[in-house]
Amino acid sequence: MQSNFFMSSRFLFSILFLALSNLLVACTSSTQTPSVVKIVKQGNQYSLTVNGQPYDLRGAGLGYKNDANVVALKEAGGNTFRTWDLDSIEQELAIAEKMGLMIAVGLVTGKELLGFDYNDEAAVAEQFNRVTAAIEKYKNHPNILLWIINNEPNLLYDEAGNLTAVNPKVYAAMGDIIDHIHKIDPNHPVTFSLAGHNPKDIAQVLKYAPNIDILAVQSYGSLVTLPASIAESNVDKPYMVTEFGPVGHWELPSTDWGREIEEPSAVKAAGMAKRMQDIILDDKTGKIIGSFVFFWGQKQERTPTWYGMFNEAGEQTARIDELTRMWTGKYPANRAPQSKAITINETQAVDNIRLKPGQPATVKVHVSDPEGDLLTHKWVLMHEVETRSQGGHFEAKPAVLALQIMASDIQPDYVEMTFSAPDEEGEYRLFNYAYDGKNKVGNANIPFMVEN
Repeated sequence: MQSNFFMSSRFLFSILFLALSNLLVACTSSTQTPSVVKIVKQGNQYSLTVNGQPYDLRGAGLGYKNDANVVALKEAGGNTFRTWDLDSIEQELAIAEKMGLMIAVGLVTGKELLGFDYNDEAAVAEQFNRVTAAIEKYKNHPNILLWIINNEPNLLYDEAGNLTAVNPKVYAAMGDIIDHIHKIDPNHPVTFSLAGHNPKDIAQVLKYAPNIDILAVQSYGSLVTLPASIAESNVDKPYMVTEFGPVGHWELPSTDWGREIEEPSAVKAAGMAKRMQDIILDDKTGKIIGSFVFFWGQKQERTPTWYGMFNEAGEQTARIDELTRMWTGKYPANRAPQSKAITINETQAVDNIRLKPGQPATVKVHVSDPEGDLLTHKWVLMHEVETRSQGGHFEAKPAVLALQIMASDIQPDYVEMTFSAPDEEGEYRLFNYAYDGKNKVGNANIPFMVEN
């Protein structure tokens, strides 16, 4: 009898404890005070405010792996980062709150590019419920700036590999989500990001999702044409550049066997900085209310170095130095090595480098350090990507291959290395990493063909 009473009491205590715990969580959630984010228009000029104060958005697209890169963003002068999914949202919100940063929260919704069928009403309804439930869950967090409910839903290719129009139901579904978010969360703007800024796509968005708060566009080398596109569309909405950065792999010359030619890191940084200054910081349209540089992290897309501003081991490239200058007014005390050009046998990649199996060849990289730091060099040989991704989705990194180095010469403004071409025919890419020993790196790579 006493045993039963003890067990019943313990059971009741557990129920009471669980109820109190849930009540505490609910109270904590309900007592969070969201930041009130508004779009302000004065004359022909749009801007953002947060809690009534002007907000100068200095943003980066960030792939969260740990807190270190978020801290680095703060140190570089950034104040906002965007995401693409909710996989690490709890950690992201926690570090954002700790560092005083805002987040443009990305949510995953379907893309026709990846096989989502917007004619499937049940799937569209499930998506609507999932996304709006996530908004309800996180809407009161004070470090949320805005919602991005899809990334490049307009990106679709036909069987010939040409861009083609998506089902208008894609935009209509996004419009339904936006309208519902406006009802449950009046404190944060809502958008979805378009690949490019084609006025035809903008017109479709406004037809089927007319209540979108911001026209979010993503543009790389073609960022220079954004003002003309804004003028052609001539719509009474603000714009946000939710991705920009180096010239895209689809925008640069390729070898005659179809391999993209990447700019060395210093060239890449200078070009990105000029486009950012001319189009975003010196915006003459009055409609660009913020931007997110891509990519604050590291990713494989055609190469391991094309888009990421960090190398795999965490070293920073010259693009972060340029962003620091534009966000804070000055360069960091220590800058990355300046990799400016790369050749094999004094031949550039655009001239289609072909080597015989086992042939000795000399690669030369023009690279120097702004502070005169002594550089160390790493050479990496890889096959080219076997299956190329589309739209920035997963791409397998090729394996590193054995490299036979025959001689090397390191000078303050260049490095040379003589190597033996692989014995097996095929498409290869040779990388140089120039390290300053202070967590900064210069990158350069060059494609070549081995054939008899």
